[in-house]
Parts: sequence; C-alpha cells; structure tokens
Amino acid sequence: MLALLIATGPALAQEDAPVVAAAADLQFAVEEIAAQFTQDTGMSVRLSFGSTGNFARQIREGAPFQIFMAADEQFIFDLHKDGFAPTEGDLYAIGRIGVMVPPSSALVADGSLDSLEAALEAGTIGRFAIANPEHAPYGKRAEEALRHRGLWEAVQPHLVMGENVAQTAQFALSGNAEGGIIAYSLALAPDVAARGTFDLIPEEWHDPLRQRMVLLDGAGNVAQAFYAYMNQPAARDIMERYGFALPDA
Repeated sequence: MLALLIATGPALAQEDAPVVAAAADLQFAVEEIAAQFTQDTGMSVRLSFGSTGNFARQIREGAPFQIFMAADEQFIFDLHKDGFAPTEGDLYAIGRIGVMVPPSSALVADGSLDSLEAALEAGTIGRFAIANPEHAPYGKRAEEALRHRGLWEAVQPHLVMGENVAQTAQFALSGNAEGGIIAYSLALAPDVAARGTFDLIPEEWHDPLRQRMVLLDGAGNVAQAFYAYMNQPAARDIMERYGFALPDA
C-alpha cells in the first residue's frame, strides 16, 4: 500500500524526482496537487502513501524521502527532537474523520455512532473497520471517538484494522464489513463517495488531526519547490475541496 507513482507531463528524469512520503488520507488531494505542480512547473515528484507512524520509522532507518507529510504533527516534532528532521516543519492542514458505510450495510452512516451502538447491542454487526491506532493517526482518532462514545470495548471483537486509512476505506466499502471510520478527505473523492454514504463525527470527540510537513535532510530544489507549492492558491484550493481546514484560512 505504500508506493504510488506520480509522473505526468514534462518532467525531470524519473530517478531524479524526489520522493514525498505522504499520509494515506492525502492520496486523492496530493495526487491532484502533484499533477498540477507538474503542469505549472514542468517538475515532478514521486508520491508514496502510507501510515504516518510507518513512515516515521522508515525515516529513522534512513529512507530516502525528501518531504514528509504527516497526519499527526507529533511525529514530526519527535523526528526533529531526535535529529532526524532539520526543523519542525509547517502545519499544512487539519483533517476530520467520519463514518462511512456501503449500500449493503444495515448500519446508518451517522456521526453520532447511534446506529453502531444499536447494532452492537442487538448483536447484528459483523465487522467494522478503522485504521490501526498503533501507527495510523486516523486510527488513533477513531479509537478516541469510539472511547468518547463509550463503544470502544464493545466494538473490539468486531474490528478489522487497515494498515492505513486508505486501506481502511477499502475494508469499509468492500462488503466484508458493515462500515468504518475513515478520513473525510477520502470520503469526498468521487470514486469513494459513489460507493457509500458518509457522515462526520463531531471534532470535539477526539484530538485534532493537525497535519504537518517537513523538508528532510538532503531535500533538493524540486522538493523545496513542491513544499512551497503546497502553500500556493492552486494547492490550497484542492486541499479545501477535499475537506481540509487550512492554517491561516
């Protein structure tokens, strides 16, 4: 689930394109941004999507990423503190979570989680998907929301955990689960939205998903240009379209 390549339009040689390690919730938004960046500048980046925790571990092990776009800023703070990132980077977005269910599900997509509670009490639920809270920030926030609602213990036997939130969306909509908690940004992607219904969970039910990015040691000119591009109107418009709150907005 980690590697996904972007290379559109006139670009640098593929081996020269810097690799951006991006949290899985960014898959559709940053794909669009990277394509627009290539169109506007003639430069390309390669995108690798996965869980923030796994990427942080890989960076500590020497992975040759030039930009890290995390779903939880604490991972970047920790990398900087431990000498694996030259700065604390920049906040680029705040994400949201919600419930998504496929048409075949008996659950209702309600951010209140009332339908999930009723199904748990009635014993009518099979599997419910979240990202793995051990290394995926969106999974950790899902756990926090379920704990806030008093459902965490009851839902445990029914959980199927995605390696990251993009895989969780696949599980939630596969028909093998009654639904799941996924990123708002993924639910807004047309291909995902067409496969189910979605409702936001109240943001006060969990810690905020403050998403931060950082240029890593060895970042070259193309990586620096893409990093700066993330704060340009074209990129910000795409991020807003995928449901992210932006700093200074």
